[in-house]
Amino acid sequence: MTEYGRGPGSEPWHPEDPLYGDQGWGGQQSAHGQNQYGGQQQPYPQDPYAQQQPQQQDPYAQQDPYAQQQPYQQQPAYGVPQDPYPQQQPQPQQPQYDNVGWDTGQQSVAAPYDAQQADPYGGRQAGYGETHDYYSTPEAYPPPQPPGRREAVAEQAPTQSPDWDPEVQPEETHPFFTGADDRDDRGDGDGEHDDDPRESRRGGRGGNERRGGKGKKKSRSGVACLVVAVVLVGGLGGVGYVGYSYWQDKFGAAPDYTGTGTGEVEVEIEKGALGYDIGNILKQKGVVKSVDAFVAAQNENPKGRSIQAGVYLLHEKMSAAEAVKMMVDPNSQNLLVIPEGYRNVDIYGMVDKKLRLKKGTTKGIATSKASDLGLPDWVSNDKDIKDPLEGFLYPAAYPVTKETKPETILKKMVSRANEEYSKLDLEGTAKKYKLDGPWQVLTVASLVQAEGLTHDDFRKMAEVAYNRLKPDNTVTNRKLQFDSAFNYLKNQSKIKIGSSEILSNPDPYNTYYHEGLPPGPISNPGDEALRATLNPTGDGWMFFISLDGKKTEFTKTAADHEKLNKKFKEQHGLD
Repeated sequence: MTEYGRGPGSEPWHPEDPLYGDQGWGGQQSAHGQNQYGGQQQPYPQDPYAQQQPQQQDPYAQQDPYAQQQPYQQQPAYGVPQDPYPQQQPQPQQPQYDNVGWDTGQQSVAAPYDAQQADPYGGRQAGYGETHDYYSTPEAYPPPQPPGRREAVAEQAPTQSPDWDPEVQPEETHPFFTGADDRDDRGDGDGEHDDDPRESRRGGRGGNERRGGKGKKKSRSGVACLVVAVVLVGGLGGVGYVGYSYWQDKFGAAPDYTGTGTGEVEVEIEKGALGYDIGNILKQKGVVKSVDAFVAAQNENPKGRSIQAGVYLLHEKMSAAEAVKMMVDPNSQNLLVIPEGYRNVDIYGMVDKKLRLKKGTTKGIATSKASDLGLPDWVSNDKDIKDPLEGFLYPAAYPVTKETKPETILKKMVSRANEEYSKLDLEGTAKKYKLDGPWQVLTVASLVQAEGLTHDDFRKMAEVAYNRLKPDNTVTNRKLQFDSAFNYLKNQSKIKIGSSEILSNPDPYNTYYHEGLPPGPISNPGDEALRATLNPTGDGWMFFISLDGKKTEFTKTAADHEKLNKKFKEQHGLD
């Protein structure tokens, strides 16, 4: 046997050489340059951390919390061929070294492992302060576990050899699967079992004691695996359900009814309501099943964006597509539509009919509560005004329900008139044409609406009115001579009016008898007539007449007008 450090062909031992001295390897470096695993030692740069320490304690070992404490065993003499699979020999028990771990600082200067090195699991244990090489072969993974779970690290499968018993398979070592948490398997139960040799604590892979309890262990392991499988399947099922619900919510079709529904539902859509607002209202009323279904149907319908505020007569539980189809059809709306140029007396009758009220009910409320309906402060208080609401029941479509009251609908009309009139410069127009404020401008607009037939007629008609109201008008002597005003006072719509009748009636609304404008509006003008009144033509028109009631003829001189007037009388048999 060769003397330690003096094998054949070895170089003189130099204690001052940090690569060959007693440096962090527990004094196990060979003069042949071989490390404790049989690999060839390669020269490395000097490690500044590799200070010489006493063999019994490595001051840097505490840096690695993952180190496995190993019992010290006798190393064979260097220079003598070694059996790669030696038999395990009983080892003397070593004293416990608290907090001694894997010295990562010393591993940093370790020689690279030779691919041909001896099997580290061949029964040989490393010296204290050292660990097995967990990274020497691809089969060595996974790396060591964190501190406090050293017993949970599964043993790595050894290299296949003729001496290995193929019937003995590696067993799970985690306490969850093996039941190693029992105090009988783990010593006295307080974790103080590091005094036992590592092989003893591992249960002896080849020992009969481990095999004796194998059936019980496997039974407990099978139950644990079954529990884990059930948990995993349940978890995957929950995740699958959540994923499916998310997909349905984001990409699936929204819940929807089918068909045209049943019954009748009255739904009121307020002004400014958008797709989701309308969908919410319909869902609350039981018309559609979901808001998303309605919005999708509205987007798919080319006229879907044309849904206006109003009251709609729909059905219960109808498909969203059918609901949209009905709402874009004006016939499905429960509306009170006021045409342009209608007089108040006609509108009152329409409200009574729509709300199924006794004839005259709405007119009575309008007369008694006119001052409470929201009229502006520039309304005239002339005692000759027949109806203070005339001109303020703005022509538009008004939604009504079965519960709507006449006073409510009248307030909506007046409010709408105020809104529209505020957009126009009525005050400025009054000053421009020397009228007495917005009230008279509104009166002119009502005359233009009643006499004109087209947009072009409105502008020319407005000019005729302004020209005849001029103080220097000597052609008609500031008399408007509009038949529409006389028909208003008579509450009629005659075209044929006899000269004797129209020239003799002293009613303030008779513009053939009185100069200037009538006391107030004679109808409810629409937007076109209002804007034409603010922007009349300037061509000098003074007269107009319609021979057939479809087309209006305008003239500038009395002579031209008389020719047309004579023709009109001949056609209608008038004197």
